Amino acid sequence: MSTTTRSRRARNASAMKMVGALLALYREAAGYTQRSLGEVFVISEQQIASIEQGRRPLKPDLAEKLDELLGTKGALSAALRHMPEVDLVPLWAEEFLDREREAIAISSYENQVLPGLLQTEAYAEAVFRSRVPVYDEDEIAQLVAARVDRHVILHRKEPPITCFVVWEPVLTAPIGGKEVWVEQLRHLRACSELPGLMLQSLPLDRATHAALDGPFVLLETPEHQRLAYTENHRGSQLIADPHEVAILTQKCAMLRSQALTPEDTRDLLDRLLGEQ
Repeated sequence: MSTTTRSRRARNASAMKMVGALLALYREAAGYTQRSLGEVFVISEQQIASIEQGRRPLKPDLAEKLDELLGTKGALSAALRHMPEVDLVPLWAEEFLDREREAIAISSYENQVLPGLLQTEAYAEAVFRSRVPVYDEDEIAQLVAARVDRHVILHRKEPPITCFVVWEPVLTAPIGGKEVWVEQLRHLRACSELPGLMLQSLPLDRATHAALDGPFVLLETPEHQRLAYTENHRGSQLIADPHEVAILTQKCAMLRSQALTPEDTRDLLDRLLGEQ
């Protein structure tokens, strides 16, 4: 990673915090709490808090609405227009995260690391520290915080129906070291009991399986639109084409039949924890 890129990213992280601090200042001056402001726009108190802390970007459409409500004469919108380009989170990934927050159903297959929604803070940090070229400390902190923020999705009053199929070697790889790995296994075991959540391990001894092309995520929006998301070393893609989404949906259905049941997966996690 070049010095120029490092510098630009660091300034961007600081700029996000500055915009968040401005929002907090204007909100308090107008007599709103984080909760009451969120209620006006039908978003959570946690989302307002994340924006104010610089962990989540303020989107232009929300900035315009806030300027109007808080009487800030376009200050927030102007601050956004003059921010450095956001490049820590690619555009497609950012849109995916927006859709993920509101999804009513989420399915995924992972064969490298655990799904972001199921990662502990320490495991997520270990994942980001493994990246080449390396992230700096500010970038790691920002990315870990954003990943941990996503956990709220699984604990909503009406959580999405979720299905996670994970290749067995991902469960047994001690990412971050033994202590981090054991903590992560315990977290997975607890998550496996959440309402509407199905965790399935795809055994290593399967002679074939439906996703040799790699990991993917499927989403269903409140309007029942079906989307898919894929990542590789050099980018990410949010897919809306019905034909392409249908192919990945077929792969997901086949994987679920090839994987262990959720009950057998819990037994596997218990055995792994019992061996420690």
